Amino acid sequence: MKENLRLLKPYLRGLPLIILAMIVSVFMAKIYLNYTTPMYESTAKLKLAELDEGVPSVNLFKELEVFSSANKIAAEIEVLKSQVLLNKVIDDLDFNVEIFRVGKIKSVELYKNSPFTIKYFNLSEEAYDKRFDIQILNKQFYELTLPITKQKIRGELGDILNTEFGTFVISLNEYLIETNPGLHIMDHYKFEIFSPQKIFKNINKNLTVTPVDKDVPILRITYKNSNPEKASEIVNKIAQEYIADYIETKYKAAHMTVEFLNKQIDNTINKIANSENDIQSYRDKRRITNIIQETETDLRKVSELKIQQTNLNMSLQAIRDLEKYVKEGKNRFLDLAPNFEAFTDLLSTEIIKKIKDLQAEKKDLLLVFTPNDERVKVIDYKIDDLSRYLLESISNTRKNLETKNRNLRSDISEAEKVFIGVPEKERVLNDLNREFNIYQQTYNFLNEKKIEAEIAAAAKMAFHKIISPGEIPLEPVSPNRTIIIIIGAILGMFGAILFIFIVHQVKAKVNDVFTIESNSTIPIALLTPKLKRGDEKMKHFLKEALQLEIKGLVKDKSILCFSAYRLVAGVGYNAFYLAKAFAAQNRKVLLLDVANQLELFNSYQDEQSIIYEDIEVKTLTSSKYNTYTKSKMITLLDEFKEQFDLIIILNETLDTETKAKLLMSISDVNLLVLDARLTPKRRIFETELLKEEFAFPSMYFILNRYDYNPSLLKELNVYTKEKSFFKLIGLNKLLKRYDN
Repeated sequence: MKENLRLLKPYLRGLPLIILAMIVSVFMAKIYLNYTTPMYESTAKLKLAELDEGVPSVNLFKELEVFSSANKIAAEIEVLKSQVLLNKVIDDLDFNVEIFRVGKIKSVELYKNSPFTIKYFNLSEEAYDKRFDIQILNKQFYELTLPITKQKIRGELGDILNTEFGTFVISLNEYLIETNPGLHIMDHYKFEIFSPQKIFKNINKNLTVTPVDKDVPILRITYKNSNPEKASEIVNKIAQEYIADYIETKYKAAHMTVEFLNKQIDNTINKIANSENDIQSYRDKRRITNIIQETETDLRKVSELKIQQTNLNMSLQAIRDLEKYVKEGKNRFLDLAPNFEAFTDLLSTEIIKKIKDLQAEKKDLLLVFTPNDERVKVIDYKIDDLSRYLLESISNTRKNLETKNRNLRSDISEAEKVFIGVPEKERVLNDLNREFNIYQQTYNFLNEKKIEAEIAAAAKMAFHKIISPGEIPLEPVSPNRTIIIIIGAILGMFGAILFIFIVHQVKAKVNDVFTIESNSTIPIALLTPKLKRGDEKMKHFLKEALQLEIKGLVKDKSILCFSAYRLVAGVGYNAFYLAKAFAAQNRKVLLLDVANQLELFNSYQDEQSIIYEDIEVKTLTSSKYNTYTKSKMITLLDEFKEQFDLIIILNETLDTETKAKLLMSISDVNLLVLDARLTPKRRIFETELLKEEFAFPSMYFILNRYDYNPSLLKELNVYTKEKSFFKLIGLNKLLKRYDN
């Protein structure tokens, strides 16, 4: 805690300087604010159209890729800041000319409050982005100073003025003058005609477009300008031009789409007609009515023929088997039992029945007659005749079936020839139909999109909205008065603190006990604070006198030598008051003023002594003492010891000494006075080296003005009143100086 307080002491002492620096900084900040040009900021909020908003044309544009309906916020930001859009804004706003009223310190833009208007024609390139000076002499004449050449031209208000830079018509703003009767017209003005590039650069530099949130399609358009009306007009005009440009782009895209679709529809109609003709020609050429139905009919016919062929083959196979069976058993025909399932002719059935009847009759006859009987033979003849007839009938039936089978195969083969080329017909016809269907679908699609495009062209509206128009700002956003004043105060404070720190480091004074103890092995005998009242001084030095005696530094007949590097360290003050304290103890004290530092009176001479407040004061300023050896000086001091109980030597300053080290070497106690405010820190190291070099006995420090941190303003006041520390008359003035 003490260490922290020790570090803060220089700054606490310099607190008035810090406060003064802060006041000056605040004052300078206010001067800066009074003369700097304020910047006003206006903000408009623009809501972009949602994906699900709008007329059906949204899908039209999405599908035809005329432009994307997805509102990509980053892309829209770039559109808002694009040169194309800003050029439209510039064309609609009257920002080409800026007129300023020239003051003693700064110029103020008038904008709509200008008492005159400027029109120009046929300007040269050199006229752009240059400042023209104009002095309104009265309500009739003015004087124009051209840039670069500084040529002055006198002109009449409202009249044409031809110059090397172009033609100007400067007229009074009658409306403004009528509405403001007290308007001051005759003054010094400047105006500048901006090139389109510079206008765009100025707008783009102060324009900021940011999204409210990355996922929210709302954009914040912000613009800064020294004129609040300009700031408001620009953001509103940008938002309006963005919406108008969106509508215009949308209308143009829809209109171009309609024209494109009409051309495509006409082209598609021609292709459909050609495709229909190709299909008709192919059907006529190939005699195709309905290939599917025709193919089905032919397939059904072939199938029926094949079914007939199958049935015929079955019958034919049965006849063949029957014929083979009969031929193999014709000798025993009556024993045969053929299968007539496949031979169902009625005549054959009657023949079989007849044969069976004859066979039964023969069996009956054989019961009576022999096989050689004529009647039996007649029956055999009949049976044999019927068998041959039946066999011939079976053979003829087989031949007939074989003929039918051959004819049927021929018919099937002929019917199957119809299918030759059917796949090719189907392929070609499918290709033609496919082409026709494609054209038909394209035609339907284009007609649908044409209707949507016509709707989009008719709907001249946008779903972008200005949800918050830019208002004319009443307060500037920069410079921020509060922040600049606070920053000015803080900078002043830190500047003063830095100055105090640098001065403190450069001066490097003793300051406190810690500095002495941390840099030297020489102990501190006395700590003398800043005392003002006489009773306080005596009380303090009486206490210190007792402590010196208790410490064994003061004995009977002792010699105490008070030294310092400079007189301003307070060596005389400490020596005198400590001698006064010893005298108050009923000691006979001799105060030897080696260099006449006390200057009691102007008539005070060497080797004279006076008694002042029970102290005998004597000087050793004579040049003869400069030649004294150590032994001779000891002899002189021994003579004084016989007369006094205590000898206090007010030594020469060590910076200008002649016999100071001699007196220090023969003294019993050496007290070197360091002033906390005036003695440099390096003196501590010099004292340490001095002690080691000369082996001075019993060397101690006295820290004068201990724990004293006067105000810098107070010290400055004292310094201005007293340029010299020793501009004093007598001891009283010396003591008065220390009292102050």
